[in-house]
Amino acid sequence: MDGATILVVEDEPHILQMVQYYLEGEGFSVNTAADGSAAVEALDGDAPDLVVLDIMLPHVSGIELLEQIRTLDGWNGVPVLMLTAKTAEEDVVRAFDLGADDYLRKPFQLAELVARINRLLRGSARDRSG
Repeated sequence: MDGATILVVEDEPHILQMVQYYLEGEGFSVNTAADGSAAVEALDGDAPDLVVLDIMLPHVSGIELLEQIRTLDGWNGVPVLMLTAKTAEEDVVRAFDLGADDYLRKPFQLAELVARINRLLRGSARDRSG
């Protein structure tokens, strides 16, 4: 899915930079937000093809952002992959109940992240065409 635009919302600078660098190397266009407030501002713009979203963010949590994404016209069908250190079963279940499409726990492998993104983008493309 080269050329797809991905919004990465992550407050840990080294993870944000590493994910951005790796995804750009895989041919994706990457926009970033380092906290919940910056991500809320991004919601005013054009929807990306996919969102990679941390749960534990300053200002606005990833869960709150997920709820907003699922209610916004133009954004509600965008796949959301949660990328988080929160590993408790209730956190995973809550994210899925609120509309997350996938959940990847930290620490993670970059190749697995890309594989999950590609799978979600393929499914999203089928939904739009079908």
